[in-house]
Amino acid sequence: MIFRAIEFAARAHRDHYRKGTRIPYIVHPLNVAKILIEYGCPEDVVAAGILHDTTEDTPVTLEEIRKEFGDRVAKLVEAASEPDKSDTWEHRKNHTIGYLKTAPVDVLILSCADKLDNVKSINEDVEKDGESVWGRFNRPKDDQKWYYRSLVEVFNSRAGDNQAAKSLFRRFALEVKILFG
Repeated sequence: MIFRAIEFAARAHRDHYRKGTRIPYIVHPLNVAKILIEYGCPEDVVAAGILHDTTEDTPVTLEEIRKEFGDRVAKLVEAASEPDKSDTWEHRKNHTIGYLKTAPVDVLILSCADKLDNVKSINEDVEKDGESVWGRFNRPKDDQKWYYRSLVEVFNSRAGDNQAAKSLFRRFALEVKILFG
């Protein structure tokens, strides 16, 4: 399933690049999958990690994902996707924060792996290109800081007894601290 998801996502994201770079977009879902594998996630969660941006950023539908990968993967992709990309940045981010406060642990882990790779990429870009990196985003650094710190709070409050989740959430918090102080 993982290799089928890689092929599917690579086709869907063909000719897409990471924001403000020449890095093929597919690198991001593959990094998310790597993180999920490192934290011992099952194959369906890893596949959903690979596919998590296909319905947001490509013409791929949830029904296509359901047909190809099953209901569980489709539900995880749906849970990890913003419901309305045309909504304002603030509404979309508040929705994500609110949803994660009650989301199932697999969704929390998937979401955290996605956000962790995003923060790591931003950290690398800031180190290489300086503060000009923030111009690539829809909102300035202070708004991004609010969002990522809010995610840290949600993840930490939801860690529970799941050791893999606790470890992943700590890693995310560390990257956010490196980025924003």
